[in-house]
Amino acid sequence: MKSPAKRNALKTEHRYQEIEDWLRTSIARGRTGDPLPSEVDIASKFSVSRMTARHAVMNLMREGLVDRKRGAGTFIAEQPLHRREGVLLSFSEDMARRGLTPSSVIISGKLEAPGKNDLAALRVEKTSKCVVVKRIRMADGVPLALERVALVPKAEAVLKFDLVNGSLHEALRHIGLAPILANGWLSARISNAAESKYLQIPVKTPLLVETRIIEDKSGNPLEFTETAYVATRYVIDIKLNCAPAFIAPFNAAPIDPA
Repeated sequence: MKSPAKRNALKTEHRYQEIEDWLRTSIARGRTGDPLPSEVDIASKFSVSRMTARHAVMNLMREGLVDRKRGAGTFIAEQPLHRREGVLLSFSEDMARRGLTPSSVIISGKLEAPGKNDLAALRVEKTSKCVVVKRIRMADGVPLALERVALVPKAEAVLKFDLVNGSLHEALRHIGLAPILANGWLSARISNAAESKYLQIPVKTPLLVETRIIEDKSGNPLEFTETAYVATRYVIDIKLNCAPAFIAPFNAAPIDPA
């Protein structure tokens, strides 16, 4: 037989879930920026304490579904874009297919001495210069990611293309260096002050970091990229087959994380 304390705890947990389910329905039916009922209104509707209502709202806030603004209330948060598994589209192609307008803010684009990770990924000489492009990637004017691309020296001509509104991969194809195969891995970190300023987010916001090496049709490295996405604005969906270790042996990322 359950004690009164346990019965009360289960009852309270049930109320949390009931309120959360109701709020999730409201979020699904609403739009980004729409206001949600106040904690007082929620407490009145469900005949619970304001603390119980606040707990349910805070659970949804931790999931990134709602935003709380001091003195203003609770609002439906911007929902992250999902990138499906399978074919890797360029950022510009991906956003265009969603009906969003892709654009970039160029932080820098020039020839640079390769760093340690550039050397390992692109297999270039230490004395060579890599093409390095740093951009803020935008969708409908909203910053989604910071991107650093290092290209082999023979790709220097891409610097003459429009990399603000255009696609880097399209520029590569135009000069005869088509990207064919991508190998990548995911990691995470929190944003520093500079990244936060570029992405218009608070310092120490979680970032989803995708690092990849792209090869040309001959299997030679062409591009080494690190893209740091705002974790609440972009999600990468993954589908995996479950297989015994002897069929699918583990391979670590080919270089240390950048």
